[in-house]
Amino acid sequence: MRGIYNLLTYLTKAALPLPARFNHKLQLFVEGRKQVFDQLEKIDFSEDWVWFHAASLGEFEQAVPIMEALKDQYPNYKILVSFYSPSGYENKKKHPLADAIVYLPIDTPKNAKRFVSTVKPKLAFFIKYDIWPNFLKELKKHNIRTFLISGAFRKDQIYFKSYGSLFRQALQVFEHIFLQNESSKQLLKTINIENTTVSGDTRFDRVARQLEYDNRLEFVAKFKENKTCIVAGSTWPEDDALLLDFINKSSEDIKFIIAPHEIKSEKIEKLKAQIAKKTILFSEKNDAEINEYQVLIIDTIGLLTKVYSYADIAYVGGAAGTSGLHNILEPATFGVPIVIGKNFEKFPEAKQLQQLAGLFSVASAEELSQIMTKLVEDKKFRSKTGMISGHFINSNTGATRTVITYLDQKH
Repeated sequence: MRGIYNLLTYLTKAALPLPARFNHKLQLFVEGRKQVFDQLEKIDFSEDWVWFHAASLGEFEQAVPIMEALKDQYPNYKILVSFYSPSGYENKKKHPLADAIVYLPIDTPKNAKRFVSTVKPKLAFFIKYDIWPNFLKELKKHNIRTFLISGAFRKDQIYFKSYGSLFRQALQVFEHIFLQNESSKQLLKTINIENTTVSGDTRFDRVARQLEYDNRLEFVAKFKENKTCIVAGSTWPEDDALLLDFINKSSEDIKFIIAPHEIKSEKIEKLKAQIAKKTILFSEKNDAEINEYQVLIIDTIGLLTKVYSYADIAYVGGAAGTSGLHNILEPATFGVPIVIGKNFEKFPEAKQLQQLAGLFSVASAEELSQIMTKLVEDKKFRSKTGMISGHFINSNTGATRTVITYLDQKH
């Protein structure tokens, strides 16, 4: 099985440069990896380094509380973060919490050997389920303590298939696996992996701390005034299709803030052209009386978490199509009712919050209009739903403490 995996990995590596010529994201994926070992050679790895690997932005957010806790507990530790996806790396490549941030090289035996022997981490953390057999094999060979954080497993994953032996072997490398839920623990038991703890999702710790920060954005306060504000975060065209009719037919007493997932100018202009209400972009705010507009489009990155603090209702994008639901925990921590699309089977936190009645899923523009209208008009219902969201966050914190306690006991 490993031989077939390695062959496919080398073939993929060789084939990627051609399609990368026609796809910007794929081009970043290919070009970024060409420089990884040059970057690493400029770093002094003689000190104690801890390696965190995250697939993308969501996994990075799960890693942040552990990184912060390690920095507090062991201030001499240096932190290396690797990303698989360009969206993660390009957004976080200058994050102050990490001492070095790189792309993860393609998982070939040669790359894995060179990477691990260069970094020589004291500890290694993989997040959720972005697991690479050759890298894990090298970590085991060097006797490096390796952990999986905020693990989440489903029956349809390769680990539980008859042909998944290589990936089952990879899971056996972890000294301990910290899981989001009991169902994951029971699934791992079926493949004889029992060095696990149900600790929860570290993202709850991450978002709960947001309340301690200064979330003020003066331009948002001025835009909102005292009106009901609906924030649509990380939206894709499929989400726009659900939202636009409601936005265009809404009363003047509702303000909308839209933060698209992609902020290319042509896509922003296309979205703006479909909105019948008076609309302004974030990049235009200095040249206008922003409070006179009904729709504000955030055509920059890095502001959405603070923007959610001004929301009365949040729509979180990604689940109307197949791109994947974005982070519902960020608005939930501010005690905000949440609306999403229909495709969220792979997101247990959304399923849990829906069951608690703090989140609503819609399959059409008509369904969206119905729930949004109820949330806007029925303040008691909106308040109760928001309280459920806030309590959901507070009652699920503590995963970071579980991980750090384990490390302290075994240090």
